[in-house]
Amino acid sequence: MTFAEMLLYGGFGLMAGGLIGCVGVGGVILVPALVYLAGIPIKFAIAAAMFAYLLSGAVGTFAFARKKSIRWSMTMPLWLAAMPSALVGALAVNVAPGRLLELLIGLLTAGSGIQALRRKVPADEPDGQNVSNGYLAMAGGVTGFLSALTGTGGPLVLIPILMWVHMPVLTAIGLAQAIQLPIAVLATAGNYYAGILHVSLGLIIGLGIVFGTWGGAWLAHVLPREMLRRIVAVLLALVGASILAKLTIGILL
Repeated sequence: MTFAEMLLYGGFGLMAGGLIGCVGVGGVILVPALVYLAGIPIKFAIAAAMFAYLLSGAVGTFAFARKKSIRWSMTMPLWLAAMPSALVGALAVNVAPGRLLELLIGLLTAGSGIQALRRKVPADEPDGQNVSNGYLAMAGGVTGFLSALTGTGGPLVLIPILMWVHMPVLTAIGLAQAIQLPIAVLATAGNYYAGILHVSLGLIIGLGIVFGTWGGAWLAHVLPREMLRRIVAVLLALVGASILAKLTIGILL
């Protein structure tokens, strides 16, 4: 691995980390960047990204916990469901129907972004306490499996699921930060067992993500809540639309 390649991979991590820390959905750009811009085989790109999320999950959780932006009472059902499903997702990378999963993620992401943009938030926005443990467990299970399978990280999948039930945006981002670490641990174990983990690549990306996540988390607590909600909603809609467009073009060609 040359010095230029190290800078390139670290730059991808820095860019993804900034978005992860600020709006929670930066992981979606990491695997495509590694595959299409750096020529990394997709299985190795997914494994390296999940390893890098070990660092971003730790930093993001710490940064949001310092600001008291994580509802710890909601993390246990998320973690208990996400960890085993992440292991299954990592082991299923070789056999999963990729296009179907991309379609589901694209629909979920775009639909949630559009719904969040259309929703008018009252001044006394609900605090999310009415979300049941069963719903959180379902969200954690889906997030763990899809995140490990696609290498997108927990936030991309979890944030739209939580925003769908009117979870406040900063609470959703905080929980998405907290779920990264347990998912990354189990997914990395599965990828190591499958023999597709390139540790040095994951470390370089992870270092970039650390600095990006820290800066993004600071920005998330500086921006007004409504502006942050709209940024998340627009990004979700754009990411979902791009996934659906890519699938449509692939079918037509």
